[in-house]
Amino acid sequence: MTDVSVSSVGVSYGRTEILSQVSLSVGDGRWMGIIGPNGAGKSTLLRAIVGSVPYRGSITLGDIEIGSEDAKSMGRRIAYVPQRPVYPPGMSVFDFVLLGRTPHLGLLAAEREEDIAIVWDSLQSLSISGFAERDVASLSGGETQRVSLARVLAQQAPVVVLDEATASLDVAAQHEVLELIAQIQHEQGVTIVSAIHDLTAAAQFCDELTLLDRGQVVAMGNPEGVLDEAILASVFEPTIRVIEIEGSRVVVSLRSQGSSHGK
Repeated sequence: MTDVSVSSVGVSYGRTEILSQVSLSVGDGRWMGIIGPNGAGKSTLLRAIVGSVPYRGSITLGDIEIGSEDAKSMGRRIAYVPQRPVYPPGMSVFDFVLLGRTPHLGLLAAEREEDIAIVWDSLQSLSISGFAERDVASLSGGETQRVSLARVLAQQAPVVVLDEATASLDVAAQHEVLELIAQIQHEQGVTIVSAIHDLTAAAQFCDELTLLDRGQVVAMGNPEGVLDEAILASVFEPTIRVIEIEGSRVVVSLRSQGSSHGK
């Protein structure tokens, strides 16, 4: 298994600095949630971790610096699900999940019996083996997220990076997907780094949180410490309250007292 270390990382697009001196560490087998308002730099940080954008500083998986190996070797170390995955029209669910085996195959090599078995195991683990022959582009949002997670399982990488895995899903589907991610974490022992917009879900599922604002780390630590009303008030516009319900933290935003919209 592998830990993730981000040290003094900066990312700029042209003259615009998106991330500045970002440092964090994710322990082996832990789930780090990246939270913050829109435009805080969450997605850019994840893209830096998977090596898809140039960065200053250092990012390591174990003792391997991102970008020091070829793409296939890195694919055996880290799996990535972007916020808006591309699902090729006409491709079956089985073939899409099979793409997760690409880092394990030689140049121009066909899939082996072992790869086929791993794909079936991945589909069955997430209860979507019945979708195997369906066009992946025809599935619902929750179903496609299951397919993306099945591809992650098939890839067998020790580090998984997820960008807003529950975006555009209804409440039930969001909870289902987060439970599946937790299942993968606990059964496979993978290290997870994920951007997550739902602060209540972040409190319930993540082992640790990093709060970003304007490209910088505002707070980092366990959910109880980071999801503090005073800390959140320094970053988020609405008045935020953190309450306990049956032992779980729930984060709610309150409407401004002076608002008359909708009355």
